[in-house]
Amino acid sequence: MSGGHMQIGEVAARTELSLRTIRHYEETGLVIPSARSQGGFRLYTEDDVARLMVVRRMKPLGFALDEMRELLAATDRLDSGARMPDEEREDLLARVRSFEEAAQRRVADLRQQLARAEEFAATLRDRLTRAPAPPHPPRPLRDTPRAPLRDSAHQGPLPTP
Repeated sequence: MSGGHMQIGEVAARTELSLRTIRHYEETGLVIPSARSQGGFRLYTEDDVARLMVVRRMKPLGFALDEMRELLAATDRLDSGARMPDEEREDLLARVRSFEEAAQRRVADLRQQLARAEEFAATLRDRLTRAPAPPHPPRPLRDTPRAPLRDSAHQGPLPTP
């Protein structure tokens, strides 16, 4: 697409997000397409893709949409290049720092969960390798077919009911 814009399908492929997810993020105000085509198609820029990637990376760490919105607002303001009072800048940096610390804690928690899951899988694997061999198939009691039972009073086979 000319002018550095991409349609939603290309953005979905690049971000590995579904079309539905990208539309949801638009509806919630997280990532708004930079433009619309004459036909009404959403058009995204590299900056929009970068925002979607931030959201995609925050999602598995359990950040809520409001937290994602807060972080994006802080980074947008910091990246705007606009002059701001030192106090505001320090406040924004402190917010970003708190997200970084929260992300580090959540990554550590996920590593611990992964270690437990790997330990569990290894326990099952070990259990399977230590499982006793299946028993031999049962052998028939006789190799020859049974003769019909005889009634001692009669010399022939028993009548069948």
